[in-house]
Amino acid sequence: MSPRRLFVTTALPYANGNFHIGHIMEYIQADIWVRYQRMQGHEVNFVGADDTHGAPIMIAAEKAGVTPQAFVANIAAGRKPYLDGFHIAFDNWHSTDAPENHALARQIYLDLKAAGLIATKTIEQFFDAEKNMFLPDRFIKGECPRCHSKDQYGDNCEVCGAVYAPTDLINPYSALSGAKPVLKSSEHFFFSLSDPRCVAFLEDWTQGVDASGRSRLQPEVANKVREWFSVRTNQDGSTSEGLGDWDISRDAPYFGIEIPDAPGKYFYVWLDAPVGYLASLKNLLDRRGQDFDAYMADPALEQYHFIGKDIVTFHTLFWPAMLKFSGRKTPDSIFVHGFLTVNNGEKMSKSRGTGLDPLKYLSLGMNPEWLRYYLAAKLNAKNEDIDFNADDFMARVNSDLIGKYINIASRAAGFVAKRFGGKLGAVSADGAALLGSLRSQADAIAALYDSRDLAKALKETMLLTDRVNAYVDQNKPWELAKQAGMDARLQDVCTVCIEAFRLLTIYLKPVLPGLAGQVEAFLKTAPLAFGDAATALGEGHQIGDYKHLMQRVTPEQLDALFEAPAQAEQALVAPETLAPGGEAIAPTISIDDFAKVDLRIARIVHCEAVEGSTKLLRLTLDVGEGKTRNVFSGIASVYRPEDLIGKHTVMVANLAPRKMKFGISEGMVLAASHADEKAQPGIYVLEPVAGATPGLRIH
Repeated sequence: MSPRRLFVTTALPYANGNFHIGHIMEYIQADIWVRYQRMQGHEVNFVGADDTHGAPIMIAAEKAGVTPQAFVANIAAGRKPYLDGFHIAFDNWHSTDAPENHALARQIYLDLKAAGLIATKTIEQFFDAEKNMFLPDRFIKGECPRCHSKDQYGDNCEVCGAVYAPTDLINPYSALSGAKPVLKSSEHFFFSLSDPRCVAFLEDWTQGVDASGRSRLQPEVANKVREWFSVRTNQDGSTSEGLGDWDISRDAPYFGIEIPDAPGKYFYVWLDAPVGYLASLKNLLDRRGQDFDAYMADPALEQYHFIGKDIVTFHTLFWPAMLKFSGRKTPDSIFVHGFLTVNNGEKMSKSRGTGLDPLKYLSLGMNPEWLRYYLAAKLNAKNEDIDFNADDFMARVNSDLIGKYINIASRAAGFVAKRFGGKLGAVSADGAALLGSLRSQADAIAALYDSRDLAKALKETMLLTDRVNAYVDQNKPWELAKQAGMDARLQDVCTVCIEAFRLLTIYLKPVLPGLAGQVEAFLKTAPLAFGDAATALGEGHQIGDYKHLMQRVTPEQLDALFEAPAQAEQALVAPETLAPGGEAIAPTISIDDFAKVDLRIARIVHCEAVEGSTKLLRLTLDVGEGKTRNVFSGIASVYRPEDLIGKHTVMVANLAPRKMKFGISEGMVLAASHADEKAQPGIYVLEPVAGATPGLRIH
């Protein structure tokens, strides 16, 4: 199969808040698909961006006392820990307020205008007299005119999916002031979606197939979209007549892209937001020295978007039509997923402790690949909702990943190292048959990844682990090791286990990229690709020392993850407790909570700067274990490496290892600093008094 060229995006998050678990689920799903495609040798450009425009951000920035640009820049600055933390590897992360997006949005508009698909109309628009501004759709709420659900937004109903004008709402009110809005006249620009050319194109595009014969939309999505083309009778007896023209302008004041030759008029945020996909790609290609226009003109290029089911309208109607009639490539497919609920469908609530905060998950030392695996094990190619259940999460991760998969390597690697110098042996007939059965599933598992049926791909992979563990139980290498004259058979069985472990790692690598990297190092192989399932390591191949690859999920971690914030305790903190450290004392914990943190005296055996980082130092620490640990610490701005060598310090010894760009960090060195670096600059690494020796525990 010749390499494919893929352009892949996820929905752009609105830059008015941090990522939530729904964002992370979508990014993980797309990241797994992208990693699989790259393992097949395909060329992928995977990009994202912040959706930065619109009245909500303008209003939020005003409340914060900053410019909209400064407001969204602050939000953007917090994206990296989420993406890096969950191994989500976008090739580029950009902004819809970037120059590329301004230029592309204006050009697409001008191309649509040249095609005769832009019209102007004088409309009556809701105006908040108390705020002295026209109200954006999302700041008008009321009763849906179709299904009569209460408190729906002014542009579409989140219950029935209806799209309408704000003036269609029943009993509208301003979400800013609560006042009943009044109607005022204003000239607006419209994209003529009702034009017969648009209707004919969209009917074909939404219900048709791409160049490869694959449906552009999932069946359930295509069926829903089909409803929007026909005349419908609503519950109140009124009718809706198919596609209507799309209002693409907003009046000043508005944070966005000004419409060419129309002072005081701005593009509605949903016009320029999807253009951000192209802008992020252009920014990436420009930095590489590649021709963006030539790239997009390549007939072999495939374009895919991963989105949630709440924004289907914009991506299956407006976006393809904008691209088609501005003379640009249309998407090959829109991949729609459902929502994520927690603990048997309970709606997420931070105050009740039922939310799943991604950064809190990482801060508790929980392995990001536990979550990647669990979500993947529930995601399929449909836009169904999935549920995060804490008990199921712990059982599935501990059983599948630890008990089944990693168990295979742990039961064999020690024998290979101790008895055979780390070298693999020959494989006999029964082992070859087992490995053949594993290899025979490579194409089927690959097809499941390609079709985004991640749940079935992992189910099939776990069935293969069952076969391997049955082989181990049947041959009992721990008993072979005790029997005289059975060395050859022991090496044979262990070799089969290690080779099976390699094959299973190939099938799991899109989901568990960090773990796969550790396995590649252990097996001393090049980065694994799907094609490597057809090969074997071979007799005499030298493997490395086995180190435990993954810890089990504990009930205590899940209890902490879903523990409601200690709001009452925080409220009792007096203002003066902010000094002198610049931050409030943390909520009260029990002695049992403190006992979970293992603080040890460590000696700094060696220290060096980290190439490529201006903040980090790499410390080699002796914690009295008979070996050293590698720890990265962000103290390079205040300490020279040579000044730390030989000193003693305090470290968190039982912190889960963390894979960083520069290597694995196996703990954390304790240091003190003021919360406001400007008020009191400096970082102070803790040092025990003379006489403390490596390994002593701090109680």
